[in-house]
Amino acid sequence: MKSVPASGNCEKREPMRITVIGTGYLGATHAACMAELGFDVLGLDIDPMRVAALSEGQLPFHEPGLPELLKRQVKSGRLRFTASYQEVGAWGDVHFIGVGTPQRAGEGAADMSFVDAATVSLARNITKDALIVGKSTVPVGTTRRLKTLVEDNKRHGVTVTVAWNPEFLREGFAVVDTLTPDRIVIGVESLEDEAILRKVYATALAGGVPLISTDFETAELVKVAANAFLATKISFINAFSEVTEVIGGDIRTLADAIGLDARIGRRFLNAGIGFGGGCLPKDIRALQARAAELGVDRSMRFLDEIDAINLRRRERAVDLARVMLGSLAGCNVAILGVAFKPNSDDVRDSPALDIANRLSDEGAEVWIYDPKGNLNAALRSPQHHYAPSTEAAVKNADLILLLTEWEEFVSLTPEVLSAQTGTRKIIDGRNILRAHEWEESGWSVGSLGRRHSVGAVR
Repeated sequence: MKSVPASGNCEKREPMRITVIGTGYLGATHAACMAELGFDVLGLDIDPMRVAALSEGQLPFHEPGLPELLKRQVKSGRLRFTASYQEVGAWGDVHFIGVGTPQRAGEGAADMSFVDAATVSLARNITKDALIVGKSTVPVGTTRRLKTLVEDNKRHGVTVTVAWNPEFLREGFAVVDTLTPDRIVIGVESLEDEAILRKVYATALAGGVPLISTDFETAELVKVAANAFLATKISFINAFSEVTEVIGGDIRTLADAIGLDARIGRRFLNAGIGFGGGCLPKDIRALQARAAELGVDRSMRFLDEIDAINLRRRERAVDLARVMLGSLAGCNVAILGVAFKPNSDDVRDSPALDIANRLSDEGAEVWIYDPKGNLNAALRSPQHHYAPSTEAAVKNADLILLLTEWEEFVSLTPEVLSAQTGTRKIIDGRNILRAHEWEESGWSVGSLGRRHSVGAVR
């Protein structure tokens, strides 16, 4: 891609055109936000039904604030969608790749086939100087490998360079995280490519967002290192919750106390059923797999235990249910919240859905209500009953499990729930209820890591 003419040069230059390859959660968000920043944007997906839906301003997933932004930018004409690599290659100046990197079947490593295919197809169809920018979470070393793929597949006489710009989106806050991120990281090999990305993110940079410009490898590692650290912090407090359950301590008070240390901080120190979703679990496993390939597997060996602690929390929730009911066979169990986190409909590697499946495997009839996640959960686990409301889910329950901290569940009171169900047994899988108030109202409360826990593992 040619550099911007110097001041005083009368050569007319077209505005920068941006394309986004892959319109899943990451790609659709990035495309809409780039249009919101004033760029002309063309999103590409190989699924024609998704292209048609997005072209009508319809999202295939739940993300607060994004539907309104998408519809506004489609209507403005700044945002379009296509299934044609030929159209994208001829039109765009900066091409963002946002396709998925799922865990490879039967392995811990990331499946790079989608990124590779998108890169090759794009390179073969680019007809003018351009910059390809990866945003997907990838194993370290990917950018240099893709650079070779681009060189081997691009058209003669066309200059195509590669950069990496990892995303740091939090589901439920993706629009804010894209428009006003806490940092922008880019891996580049030239000042020209850095200048192009500075222009892309000019609005955020003008607002004081820090930019870190570095090499390919460091840019790739920043994202996986961040996710590994967050996973470690969550599993750290859950490991201590296993101790407080035995000795009769209160994990929430412990977290409050150590969280006041500025070096530690309180965020992500919430004991419960653990983390899930489409990022943290697969990313820590992919990091371990890549470290093994590089011969430094001992450096990431601690992530094995992080993963194990996380999975044990799910087992512990089922243990509590078994203790509170005596036997799960033939019992009606209500689950409030099945998305892996609130403000999302994502049930990928959801601890809550895994717990529901385990309860069902032991003979329980499971009734699920999630404000946004019912449909996706039903597609993955159709054996459960899916209720349209809290009241419908708990009506005939013998036990209730609160597993996702949606605001409507956080605000529940024992009086309100008592009027909707005959049971007085609840498991607080996220440690969000005031257990003593519920117990004073006649409820038995099972919690993970607090003195109110029932049947601590010994």
